[in-house]
Amino acid sequence: MTRRNFIREKKIKCGNDYLEVDIIPITEQEKKIRGKKTKKSPKKLINQNDKRARRYFIQKTNSNFGWGDYHVTATYNKLPKSLEEAEKIVTKYLERLRYHMRKKGIELKYILITEFGTKKDTGQLIRLHHHIIINGGLDRDTVENLWCERRKKGDKKIRLLGFVNADRLQPNEFGLEAVCRYLTKNPNGKKRWSCSQNLKEPDVKTNDSKYSFKKVRELVKTQDREFFEKEYPGYILTQCKAEYTDERGWAIYLKMRRLRI
Repeated sequence: MTRRNFIREKKIKCGNDYLEVDIIPITEQEKKIRGKKTKKSPKKLINQNDKRARRYFIQKTNSNFGWGDYHVTATYNKLPKSLEEAEKIVTKYLERLRYHMRKKGIELKYILITEFGTKKDTGQLIRLHHHIIINGGLDRDTVENLWCERRKKGDKKIRLLGFVNADRLQPNEFGLEAVCRYLTKNPNGKKRWSCSQNLKEPDVKTNDSKYSFKKVRELVKTQDREFFEKEYPGYILTQCKAEYTDERGWAIYLKMRRLRI
């Protein structure tokens, strides 16, 4: 007989240093709702999808980047005529980074976000720029100077395509969540993001027998740090959030970071 009411523990391991845990009731009512097309407003669906996408983006970034890596902001002195042209330019920049990293025996990893707006009357591109998270291995001057125009043979002068700045990433107890939220904030324009194929996915594991409804109700009240740190050894609790919805009842969401001794 299929179990209809239970608590699901979903552990999302983001690299070596961060762990998120969802403790979520799965109920018969929720199953019925999930099995049917529900009448939700387009705005609510967009908000839910945005929230999921932003959370995944944070988890994937934390799974692949940290101390010693860079956040690069790159702009243009002269805007490209089209988004496709801009993507070709930034792709060539990534190829130059890849070439210089390979000479050092390093494989380039990146997440690319292209942010842009368009004029209402003409559709002309405005405010076009790139945010790129890359792994470390090159010095800042090299990372910045490679954002340049193609040089003729024998020409040693560097002509930058625009303003470029490479900042060292500085994770805190939530990893790179702050910079990720900045990069995925609601823009005045639009955003596109892509990444290199060598990035690791967050490691997700589920367990449908660890928690009872009674235990969840108790933990909602106590938010017992000592209990959670005992259940997930090697990690320190950085955030415990309890949420109630009519569909599920009480759910608990944890954020934890690796204990460093």
